[in-house]
Amino acid sequence: MLLWNGKLVEEEQVRVSYRDRGYYFGDGIYEVFRLYNGILFEKEAHLDRLYNSLREIKIELQWSREQLSGMVDELAATLGQQDGILYIQFTRGEAKRAHIFPEVCEAVMLGYCEPLVRPADLIENGIEAITLEDIRWLRCHIKSLNLLANTLAKQEAVEAGAKEAILIRSNDTVTECTASNLLIVKDGVIYTHPNGNLILDGITKQVVKRLAHQLDIPYVEQAFGKQQLLDADEVFLTSTTMEATPIISIDGRPVGTGTPGAVTRRLQVAYVELVEQLVRQGSSSVS
Repeated sequence: MLLWNGKLVEEEQVRVSYRDRGYYFGDGIYEVFRLYNGILFEKEAHLDRLYNSLREIKIELQWSREQLSGMVDELAATLGQQDGILYIQFTRGEAKRAHIFPEVCEAVMLGYCEPLVRPADLIENGIEAITLEDIRWLRCHIKSLNLLANTLAKQEAVEAGAKEAILIRSNDTVTECTASNLLIVKDGVIYTHPNGNLILDGITKQVVKRLAHQLDIPYVEQAFGKQQLLDADEVFLTSTTMEATPIISIDGRPVGTGTPGAVTRRLQVAYVELVEQLVRQGSSSVS
């Protein structure tokens, strides 16, 4: 089942118009929610970010937040008690092709769920990454459908035998990865780029920040350069699907000892405990 303009429908009932501005302009936003055992993780934070993106590109919905929240719950229920993702996007709507916003236009909604097994091997053992110049636009805090620069960088990473690309602005500022936030650890302190227009405020990064405070791990939002990245004791990324995943080599050079570090491990343990607590609470509420 898909969520199409406010209703759950069969896939064959969905018809995207060739006049949809998302199709020819990428004029829209999206959000990806994580489900553990069928339970939405950090639902309200994801909705907050979704509405922030909508405001940033001036899309108004014909549904209230309460209505949308209910639709998300209804869509999530179609997955059953599985691990997976819930994807939802909104475009400005259908209109004759013109750069200026149409005077009359209704947003188009599309959402779906699909199973996704937790990538335990990558989370446990870490991944390789490369560095690339960050050539994206200057409004990366918007979760926009315009992801061509991200996909090109991700493809370059894969072709180089890596799983992810770490993006660096021309002024030597390390920002984030193609589909995840980036954090480094030096002398027991976590550093990550501050929120702003150059990065997406990741929901998983928000969770990691809370966990770091609970574990008394110093957490500093401060820009850093490539040399600081390469000199870090630990490097890890955060994302909805990858949780907190160690990066064990960058451009073919080992990070620290070349194995996941102690700070990253502590955060991973706390993250799993948080998810398990969510599942237990969800299971008890259903029973």
